[in-house]
Amino acid sequence: MTPNAASASSGPSRRSFLASTAVATAAVAGGMPLLAACGGSEGGSRDGTTSAKDAKKILPAYVASNVVKPDIPAKNGSASGFTGKLDLSTLKASVTKKLGKGGKVTVMAPFWGSPPKQNNAYYTAMNDLIGVDVVWQNQDGNTYDQKLGAVLASSDVPDVVVVPGWNMGGKIPSAIISKFADLGPYLSGDKVKEYPNLAAIPTDAWRRSIFGGKLRGLPMPAPSAPSMVPLYRQDIFEKEGYEVPKSCDEFMGLAKEITNARAKRWACLDMKWTAFQAFGVFSGSEKPLGWNLVDGKLVNRIETEEFLEALEWSRKLFAAGVVHPDSKMGKNAPDAGPKFAAGEFLIYPNNISQWWGRTAEQATQNPDFKIWGMDVWGHDGGDPTLWAEQPAGIFAFVSKKASESVIRDVLAVANVTAAPYGTKEYMMTNYGVEGTHYTVKDGVPVKTDKGNIEVMNAYVMVASPAATLAHPDFPEVARGQVEWQQRMGAFTKKSSFWGMQITEPARYTNLTNDVEQLEDDIVRGRKKISDMQQFVSDWKSKGGDKLRDWYQKLLDENGSAAS
Repeated sequence: MTPNAASASSGPSRRSFLASTAVATAAVAGGMPLLAACGGSEGGSRDGTTSAKDAKKILPAYVASNVVKPDIPAKNGSASGFTGKLDLSTLKASVTKKLGKGGKVTVMAPFWGSPPKQNNAYYTAMNDLIGVDVVWQNQDGNTYDQKLGAVLASSDVPDVVVVPGWNMGGKIPSAIISKFADLGPYLSGDKVKEYPNLAAIPTDAWRRSIFGGKLRGLPMPAPSAPSMVPLYRQDIFEKEGYEVPKSCDEFMGLAKEITNARAKRWACLDMKWTAFQAFGVFSGSEKPLGWNLVDGKLVNRIETEEFLEALEWSRKLFAAGVVHPDSKMGKNAPDAGPKFAAGEFLIYPNNISQWWGRTAEQATQNPDFKIWGMDVWGHDGGDPTLWAEQPAGIFAFVSKKASESVIRDVLAVANVTAAPYGTKEYMMTNYGVEGTHYTVKDGVPVKTDKGNIEVMNAYVMVASPAATLAHPDFPEVARGQVEWQQRMGAFTKKSSFWGMQITEPARYTNLTNDVEQLEDDIVRGRKKISDMQQFVSDWKSKGGDKLRDWYQKLLDENGSAAS
């Protein structure tokens, strides 16, 4: 059995969340089809954002939790870290009274794996703890966008709907404004203090939860420090005497030294995401897609020289034959585990959650195996310029048709699921019932077969505590992850629109739909850099320049997050 550990994913973008071992075995999400019809026109502005001044009137008061003290406090935008063993007898309660009033709440959420039956022991125990009868409508996470579009286009919307940021394409944002309730009357200002665990959610995560001028989302907070790590086989590096590279030229030299195709060993998988970091390309994984103020002019990442240079360097790696053949065929991290463990390639970029996931995977069968994270380098050997990740990327919304009693029951659920690590409520939410779903051996919680079936990605979707990394079975990994985030966080900047929840005009939402496929075609040698330059030229004339003007107006009216 794979060891289990308390794990908080950092930075729930499409890649990070789906790559996380905490969310079972998940494939990369598909496209984002447009919502056929959203209906309704009430509920505030259709597009744009909310100014910092207006947001202040809406945001919940922040009251830090002092129930549990982390071993490594958050710094430079990192998660907080816990490196000690768990003692269940000393766990504290963060919810002093049952807030649920016994009502029934239906929740639709993405689910990776096989959903358990509704009346299983975990769901029953959680509902009893909360005082609410939560009924799950779990949907396949890999095709969730299709289900989401159909449900939001209908008149039959569940009480709660979870919407990940990567599913907010097309008309989904305006549907959110049309279909979901304003939670401000229950949470704005000091009202949130009725729900202490929600009050401890960082303010930046709440600001990302404002849609159409109203506080509509319950967030899953994330660190602003980078989450994409160049992971490598530290054990083989030490055995062979390889040095961790500190520039793109050093990486190429090392990659050529490692690669021996006859011996079925290549240096790496596709390194595009590390290239974007090394060349300082501002983030484009979530909306707003890579806009930033550069020397007084608003620029999209696809217009920058750094973007083209990153693609060209990634292309050279493929051309040099140092990239594993699987990457050429489009297979990447979801299939990486066995071949990484076998030493077929030694380096690949992925979400920080895989650092623990691969460690746990190999702990019993390959005791010498050691995965670690490289510090990101500047392409020329200097310090890197990295870009802050959004402070929340997955949200739960409450139906506009929900009664006050249903809304309060939903908030009672969220107040339990947002309990911090080291509390009784966190253990129940993430591990279930001791003896039934997990046992504790030498301070390490290990899920039983029943726990692995029942305690999966359900309740954590409603709301989560401030980002945390904790692995009682591999505390050195938790420390390594947090310290990596803190080192990289020192080189991290906030782009002009960081932290804002922006709804683009629908006519512009599909302008960059094909850019990621083109990136991949270029680095694999199927297309040329000139094809990207042509794409950018077409993008400008098809609406990119008008979208720039729209974002500039937004900046003029609301100010910059980076200022």
